[in-house]
Amino acid sequence: MIKTKELNNFVAMNISIRKGLEIDLPQVLNLIQELATYEKAPDEVAVSVEELKRDGFGNNPIFNFFVAEQNGKIVGMALYYIKYSTWKGKCVFLEDIIITESHRKYGIGKKLFDKVVIVAKEMKARRMEWQVLDWNEPALNFYKKLNSNFDAEWVNCKLTEKQIQEYN
Repeated sequence: MIKTKELNNFVAMNISIRKGLEIDLPQVLNLIQELATYEKAPDEVAVSVEELKRDGFGNNPIFNFFVAEQNGKIVGMALYYIKYSTWKGKCVFLEDIIITESHRKYGIGKKLFDKVVIVAKEMKARRMEWQVLDWNEPALNFYKKLNSNFDAEWVNCKLTEKQIQEYN
């Protein structure tokens, strides 16, 4: 009988982390849809593979990503982009780490997070940011283990696509 720790090590050893490629985008979109379902918003995903191709691999790419792969199948991803702070300068924003449900709790999210931190270090970013839903206990616990700062001071604000179009 395989012990839990041995199983975790076995799964983790068989995972490779690499820079995302255009050919990965259909599987990445599946992960995005899986995350939306997990976050109780399955109908909110509006992005398509074509948009991901344009925005990630077009003339002016606006995001980058890493994938976690096992036996040719994408089981996780971390999507990030560069943002700019008027006070700090260059920053990295980690939009999402998504691990397919069957592969959670094997350390894959940590491996993906580490890759994004390496990017932030290499580009001399002054800050790395991300968001987490206040009810997502597994994610909150993951970030607590990383000794992350949780910001109770700033409130997230947004305009929807409809609000942008109707703005006057």
